[in-house]
Amino acid sequence: MTQSSGFFNQRYVDNFVPLPGKGEPAVGQLAPDFTLPRVGGDPVKLSDYRGQQPVFLAFTRIFTEKLFCPFCYPHIQDLKQRYSEIVDRGTELLMISSTDQVQSEQIVSDLDLPYPFLYNPTCESFRNYGAGQALGAPLPAQYIVDLDGTIRFRHMFSFVDHNAGMDEVLTLLEGLQ
Repeated sequence: MTQSSGFFNQRYVDNFVPLPGKGEPAVGQLAPDFTLPRVGGDPVKLSDYRGQQPVFLAFTRIFTEKLFCPFCYPHIQDLKQRYSEIVDRGTELLMISSTDQVQSEQIVSDLDLPYPFLYNPTCESFRNYGAGQALGAPLPAQYIVDLDGTIRFRHMFSFVDHNAGMDEVLTLLEGLQ
C-alpha cells in the first residue's frame, strides 16, 4: 500500500472508521498553527497571517484527483465562483485537502482554482482542527480566523448541513473589517 497516491492508500486506512468531528478547537480559541505545502507556491504557515488579514479555512474532502466528495465538489466550485468576494472583504481563503502533491496539482489544474490550495496527506491538520473522518478521508470543516489568530466561526460537516453557507460566511467576514 502506498503512502498517499491512488484511492486505497495509508490515508484511506487511517480514515476508514467513521468518527464525528470534535468540539475543539472552539470559537474563541486560538487557531492551531500549521505549515503546509501549497500547489504552485511556497509552504503556507497560518500564523504568518496574524496581524495581516483574516483567513477562511476550508478543509475539503477529496479522495483522489478524479474522485470528489459529492457534497464538497459543489462547495469547491462555489468557493471558486465567490473567491473575489472573500478577497474583497480583506480575507484570504486557504483550501486544505488530504490529497498528495501529484493529486493536488492535478486538481488545481483541472478545476482552475484561483485560491491557495494546500495539501496534507497525513491529515494532521484535519485532526488538529477536530474534523471527523469516514470511509477513507477526513470530513470537511470550515473556520474563520481573525487578525489575532482567534477562531470566530466554525462549521463541522453533518449530513444535514454539509458545508458552511457562503452568504453566512461573507456576512461574518464583513464584520471583521
